[in-house]
Amino acid sequence: MDNRDRIAHAFVGARQQARALPTYPGERPTTLTEAYAIQDRAIAIDGRQVIGWKVGRINAPLDATLGSNRLAGPIFVDQVVGTETEALPVIAAGFAAAEAEYCVRIGRSSAGLSGLTLDQALDLVDAVHVGVEIASSPYPGINADGPVVTISDYGNNFGLLIGEEVPGWRDLSFLDWAVESRIDDTVVGRASARTMLDGPIGAVAFLVDCLAARGRTLEPGQWVSSGAVTGVHQIAPGQRFAADFGDMRVACGIVAARVGG
Repeated sequence: MDNRDRIAHAFVGARQQARALPTYPGERPTTLTEAYAIQDRAIAIDGRQVIGWKVGRINAPLDATLGSNRLAGPIFVDQVVGTETEALPVIAAGFAAAEAEYCVRIGRSSAGLSGLTLDQALDLVDAVHVGVEIASSPYPGINADGPVVTISDYGNNFGLLIGEEVPGWRDLSFLDWAVESRIDDTVVGRASARTMLDGPIGAVAFLVDCLAARGRTLEPGQWVSSGAVTGVHQIAPGQRFAADFGDMRVACGIVAARVGG
């Protein structure tokens, strides 16, 4: 078993068992190619259906070093829920955070496409919803160790809560909505989607190229969790996360993941 397989097997096993990995389970990747190769191996080992992709930001100066200002990770079908779900799990002894996100639903296949403009990427979209991404990993240092380590464990995704559809989303006026995130009663972040590079539709354009380089495509019905609007807010079981998107709200409690659900 090579280094790629060891890391992939370790992360998949730890996620399935809801247990922490106190140290990184192998030699850390140093390039995007290595990191996505580990991620793709883990997806194959995992075996669950991929129903979408999370997109996160790579900050300066690493964006220039790595040649990308975003990263991606899979979202599995059993970890996408609606607002009827009152609480979402995290790996309690690993890393856990919640993020206010715009969730973009894909309406057309990206097969054969690359280098899309924002207008072309918008043509792939058939809905935008408000939502919450749960970022959680067995490895507590996943974010501190940088984006290639984050990529190697599913981009740090552990779930997606999809709220209501954004009215009139196609005119992109929601990019200027004030978004506020709270943990319990404390405001932990405020921003708008205008601060997110070229915004949620830019995240779709990025993802088309990222997946194409790996022999993958976006397909109708898949979701893109397009990036943390107000930041990555670390959280623990027993706490509650809420996000206001203008007049729209989405919220959930946080619980410890356990084997079997």
